[in-house]
Amino acid sequence: MMPLPVHRRDVALMVNHELRNIEIRPADTLLDVLRVHCGLTGAKPGCENGDCGACTVLVDGQPYKACIMLAVEAERHAVTTVEGLHRAPIQKAFTECFAFQCGYCTPGFLMNVHALLCQYEEPNSEVIKEWLESNICRCTSYEEIERAVKISCREI
Repeated sequence: MMPLPVHRRDVALMVNHELRNIEIRPADTLLDVLRVHCGLTGAKPGCENGDCGACTVLVDGQPYKACIMLAVEAERHAVTTVEGLHRAPIQKAFTECFAFQCGYCTPGFLMNVHALLCQYEEPNSEVIKEWLESNICRCTSYEEIERAVKISCREI
């Protein structure tokens, strides 16, 4: 029996303000394409089912789990990875507040919190906690992350 041919297609992805033409399989996730084809390894594979948030990227400014989004779905949309934040105030605040330990989940938190701060000028604790629910960290306290968000609000 002959193996089935692997169908590939070209997609044009706008990643961190750079247009990239990439040949992919229709079943490739955005996470795999970003890491393998674009060399952007900030978004991390974690649970691979959209629960942990380590793979969070922004698509048209909104947080998405790249492990469960097909790359073809991102075509004609602006994708921003942690590499594209370019020293956003939240990055400095995370460092100042020691809002990370091992760092594996940090890019996902940064992307989610960046989107939060773009939507809310000064989010209260309840809103911050609600937004942080979509990311999981086993190493550090969410209190430091919340404090980093509040400090970052003052610097924007």
